[in-house]
Amino acid sequence: MDGFSRRNFFVPMLLTAALASASQAAKPSFVPPPQVILGQTGVTMSRLGFGTGVKSGKKKSAMTKQGFEAFVQLFRHCYDRGITFFDLADWYGSHPYCREALRYIPREKVSIMTKLWWRSDSHKPGELSIAHRTQSAQAAVNRFRYELQTDYLDMVLLHCLKKKDWVEEMQPYMDVLNEEKTAGRIKAVGVSCHDFGAMQTAAELPWVDVMLARLNPFGVMCDSRPEEVHALLKKAKHNGKSIIGMKIYGEGKLVDKREECMQYAQSSGVLDAMTIGAVSPEQVDENLALMAKYPVG
Repeated sequence: MDGFSRRNFFVPMLLTAALASASQAAKPSFVPPPQVILGQTGVTMSRLGFGTGVKSGKKKSAMTKQGFEAFVQLFRHCYDRGITFFDLADWYGSHPYCREALRYIPREKVSIMTKLWWRSDSHKPGELSIAHRTQSAQAAVNRFRYELQTDYLDMVLLHCLKKKDWVEEMQPYMDVLNEEKTAGRIKAVGVSCHDFGAMQTAAELPWVDVMLARLNPFGVMCDSRPEEVHALLKKAKHNGKSIIGMKIYGEGKLVDKREECMQYAQSSGVLDAMTIGAVSPEQVDENLALMAKYPVG
């Protein structure tokens, strides 16, 4: 073979093939979620968020019960996969875990949404003085920043509104959040709704930048039939609201239909982003794979 032995001929070929195989193996087996700018808020984040409220309440969740190291590693896994939207809440107890994760994750690379559990004061805030509600909101926002060791919060929502006429009772909390926004310590304010009437109010209220709304194609754990929720969210977007979807899998009740749910969410045309809870790296990766399989048209 013109001076080349079979060994000299085949070894380079085998080496080339091995290097190509190694290169393929080094490529990530996941597709990072798209980065989006959240409506008019200016907040940049991944379209898929890491929801930290699975089976949550009283500052506990399925994630906190796994222990500190496992929960912090889950934050880091999400970030390594391109998820830059962390969905927290005081009620979930997820602040300290996110703070620890931020020792390894650049704060400026992620967007943090948290929620004010005003029921810590009373389930009937209208019975409390305006001064009390104002001081409570100020203390909560200051505590949030301290717990997260951050100078600013990207989004702060009033958590779990359940009636249509919520504005008067919430006004002192809203005023404080607005002051923090004006001062640059919060980028966007809004509401998490668990009632269709509350959503209707939020859709029309100029104060609201962000709506966290329940949406899936089966109406499971949602506030009305899918077509009614969709129509309202379309109206809210027309009014300048940013919409983040939640309960995409019906709080786990639709996990066997999760592919259909993701396809619906991605094609709905009303969601700027969505938050989905995950208790393992495998669940995170599966959510990413489904999002990649059904890209926004």
